[in-house]
Amino acid sequence: MATAPTTVDAAGLSWGPRALIRRLRSGDEIARLVTLVFALVVVLLAAMLVIQLWVNSAQARHRFGLSFFWNTTWDPVAGQFGALPFVYGTLVTSALGLLIAVPLGLGAAIFLAELAPRRLSDNLTFLIDLLAAVPSVIYGLLGVFILVPIMRTEIQPALKAALGFTPLFRGPAYGIGFLTAGLVLAVMIVPFIISVSREVLLAVPGDQREAALALGATRWEATWKAVVPYARTGIMGSIFLALARALGETMAVTMVIGNNPTVSSSLFSPGYSIAAVLANEFSEATGNLYLSALIELGLVLFLLTFVLNGMARLLIVLTTSRGSGMTQT
Repeated sequence: MATAPTTVDAAGLSWGPRALIRRLRSGDEIARLVTLVFALVVVLLAAMLVIQLWVNSAQARHRFGLSFFWNTTWDPVAGQFGALPFVYGTLVTSALGLLIAVPLGLGAAIFLAELAPRRLSDNLTFLIDLLAAVPSVIYGLLGVFILVPIMRTEIQPALKAALGFTPLFRGPAYGIGFLTAGLVLAVMIVPFIISVSREVLLAVPGDQREAALALGATRWEATWKAVVPYARTGIMGSIFLALARALGETMAVTMVIGNNPTVSSSLFSPGYSIAAVLANEFSEATGNLYLSALIELGLVLFLLTFVLNGMARLLIVLTTSRGSGMTQT
């Protein structure tokens, strides 16, 4: 007696008529279709965002072309728009934030995952997660009322006296500027680096530690030479996530960076970022070209953040799978 042929896909699901009817009766196929729709909606939303930004930035793209990225003039009255001051401000503040946050975050993550007692580690991790949930405007207010006065009267004059011979620390000490924005960003992204790096370090197999200790390594040597290199990819993923957060931060940076579209080598100088200019000028923009230029800035920021987040997620998944013994050979 002939039977209906069935096929089995890579996931182990049979796709023959009988198997399909059986899954429909049990609800498996319905659940699969519903969850597939949810997943496709997320992809559709992301695609719609990119399409809308691309379409609505057409006028600026056609008018300025690639010169939009290296032109330093931002003059809505004259109809001249250049993105370089905003791209420069975004990259400089994000780089400063990472330069400060990565050593602090990695050191704290190593302590919490490898060296601290478990109860202390759990309690501190809870507090760090709370810091990550603090709204950015709160960090901005703390920056305005606490950090900016200290920068203006103490830190920037001290840096100028000690390192004023370099272009990075020249000029008047306003308190606001690239350096202040970088410090605020560092405080904001440190909790992300600590939280993700700690989880990645905890996912490292215990055999790595035991093997290093059996060879005569100290606890710190086993951590630094065996555990951290094994988790390197995931740690890099946490840094990418923190960078994506820094690139897209709006309120806190807007409140302390100075909002001046200039390109300066001095970290004391006021600047501007892409997110800040969008928040400040979008509601007041008049004219199609002005709006199109702002939307093109948003497109650049969206694509950059999207790519960095995707890379970070991929790195974290690969490292966690390897640490859990889930990789296939």
